[in-house]
Amino acid sequence: MGCCLLSCPGVGFGQLFLGYWGAVLFSQLGISPQHKLQSKTRKKLQARHLPLALPHPYIWLIASLVSLLAGFYLQFRLPQPQDNDISKFIPQDSNAIQAQLVIVRGTIENTPRLTRSQRGQFWLNTDQFSEVINNQQPPGISKAVTGKLYVTVPILQSTGLYPGQKVAITGFLYRPKPSKNLNEFNFRRYLWYQGSFSGLNGRLVNILEKERPWGLWKVRQSIVKFHVQFLGIPQGPLVSAMLLGSKAIDLPYDIRDLFIKAGLAHLIAASAFHTSLLLDLVLGLTRKASRRTRLIVGSLILIIFLGLTGFNSSTFRAVLMGLAALLGIGIKQKIKQLSLFMIVAMILLLINPLWIWDLEFQFSFLTISSLIITVPSINQRLQWLPRVIASLISVPLAATIWTLPIQLSVFGTVPIYSILSNVLSTPLVAIISFGGMLSAIFAFIFPPFGSAVAVVLNYLASCLIYLVELVGNLPENYLTVGKITIWQLLMVYTLILMVWWLRWWGKHLWFAGLLVLISVIIPIGHSKNDLFRITVLAAEEEPIMVIQDQGNVTVFNSGNCGKGRLTIAPFLQQQGINKIDWAISSNFQSSDTNAWLEIMEKLPIKVFFDYSPTPETALTSKAIHQELQKHKGIYQPLSLGQTVSTDSYIAQLVNKEIPILQMKIRGQLWLFIGNRNQSELEKLIKLEKLPRPQVLWHAGQSLKKLLETLKPNLAITVNANLRNGDSLAISKMKTQVFFTEQDGAVQWTDDGKLEAFIQNTESRTSIF
Repeated sequence: MGCCLLSCPGVGFGQLFLGYWGAVLFSQLGISPQHKLQSKTRKKLQARHLPLALPHPYIWLIASLVSLLAGFYLQFRLPQPQDNDISKFIPQDSNAIQAQLVIVRGTIENTPRLTRSQRGQFWLNTDQFSEVINNQQPPGISKAVTGKLYVTVPILQSTGLYPGQKVAITGFLYRPKPSKNLNEFNFRRYLWYQGSFSGLNGRLVNILEKERPWGLWKVRQSIVKFHVQFLGIPQGPLVSAMLLGSKAIDLPYDIRDLFIKAGLAHLIAASAFHTSLLLDLVLGLTRKASRRTRLIVGSLILIIFLGLTGFNSSTFRAVLMGLAALLGIGIKQKIKQLSLFMIVAMILLLINPLWIWDLEFQFSFLTISSLIITVPSINQRLQWLPRVIASLISVPLAATIWTLPIQLSVFGTVPIYSILSNVLSTPLVAIISFGGMLSAIFAFIFPPFGSAVAVVLNYLASCLIYLVELVGNLPENYLTVGKITIWQLLMVYTLILMVWWLRWWGKHLWFAGLLVLISVIIPIGHSKNDLFRITVLAAEEEPIMVIQDQGNVTVFNSGNCGKGRLTIAPFLQQQGINKIDWAISSNFQSSDTNAWLEIMEKLPIKVFFDYSPTPETALTSKAIHQELQKHKGIYQPLSLGQTVSTDSYIAQLVNKEIPILQMKIRGQLWLFIGNRNQSELEKLIKLEKLPRPQVLWHAGQSLKKLLETLKPNLAITVNANLRNGDSLAISKMKTQVFFTEQDGAVQWTDDGKLEAFIQNTESRTSIF
């Protein structure tokens, strides 16, 4: 969030202005590095790892100038499609995208991975593009293109593909759409970070290059194959992921989700921990060799490790730090860790300034900062404990202190058992990672010994999975408090730095903690208890609505599979919602494709109202009933005509076939009309037997007739692809109409106004 400020040149000039006057002020006050300190004071500061003096005034000015130049450099490096980028050949008309079959040729950039939808995914560097006319071969004239393409293909089509291979892929090009709901995964922004502006929904892959040249990908593949052969699944992929990182390994999503749920996602990401472990192994094996030999061997091993993990930012940073440490050993000099780390961070951002928005880079940067700055102070306070136990506590505690604010600003959640789970898992992780390295090395040198090590790892990996499951299933594993603002984020980090920098704050930690609670928890709690808001989320053919009424939460409908995990749960998390008081399922979709179980994986539901379960939805209703029992929730099947009432609304399903549901919310009548029985709906419109609402939701072709008959103040529909002439006629009506396909989620507050999510966010953001 705060990193986005760098993209605004005006902020850079403001920093330069403040830096200049700060330098003038410090000069007038006589503050400089040459400021004399008493020997006792100097020793105390050194013991607490505090700076002996404030930086020179000129340092403030230089830092401000660097910040200004960084903003311009970032603007210069922002990804922009070239004139012949593959995205330029995608028709503007969305219907044309589905009709136009194309063949794209290029080079595969990475080893294909499996998506949650069970399709193979990889990046393609394109060089040729041609259209298939009337779905017949041969295709049209080939055009030279450039650009990076996000490709998904059937899983069998991706089997056996490898980086550097030339392929021709037949499929449909598309432009990624922006997120339509708050806190929803923004696929367009994700591609933009990767320097890509389009995707390809592939159907068929033709291999143009049959050769299989040697590469580090083959070594990675052999390591994974060895671990899977002797450890099985999921232990084999887990050990490989702990060794090489989950970005380089196709780790099953159920195991990945377990580690995320337990607050241990960093254990399956190649990071500083894994790099330091590898470096310790190399230095231990070469302890009798000369310094030059240790430097050369260690550097080669780290560079190979970087290639095996796929050159991601966190591994790149950790390897650079490791190379610097090796250099310090080689030249017999002690290196200042904090200064070295800042230089490494600057080099990484010069290579790719977009990493400043990468959450993995941010967490990595903050974690290393905590190890350098905060861990020594915590260890000093834990001197009464054995050194090993003190380290097990201080490292996760320091990392949590530094990473929790950014986690609150992005996810709005607090992992309750994070420190405990890290303390318990660290010994296992160290042994498994070390054993994984040994087994991988001996798999190439002496396979029988490698297999023996792998057998031991099988039991350890199973114990780790059991521990992660145990922690992840503890009650109230994640506390959802809501996302904090950029100013709250800056205030928290300012307090953390003041505790480290200034002696008085270091002595009064309780006061700093109290200020954090006042600046973060109290504003969030106050806003949640006073808030009344209705949000209609952008979905396909089913209205999804969330009512927040002074701490009580109602969720109306869940949409199809995927909406619960990708849309509803992230929105509730962003709002700081820990439970759903009432859930209403009106069965707008006849198929058994609702996402209530996905929501219940994240949040418990107190009372679930299921309108007339049908034979098609019987299995899901039974599963929901069983899930509710785990959290002592109540399941209530309701028939047609019955009402559901709370302090803020009354809901009633008045028609099951269309269907039609009406809700009276604080004196406002909302009417939700489906489109499953068009003839019945036309009959009701003609007979004028529908109530006249203030707010109407309808996603069918009868919108124009409904607006003419009911004349609501506000209307919400899915898209603007209406019948010929309907769009023009609707635009002339007094009713304000929102199209969620274009406008995104729509919010209604006490003042009776609706606000569109996409329009508001685009008006506040210029970078995209």
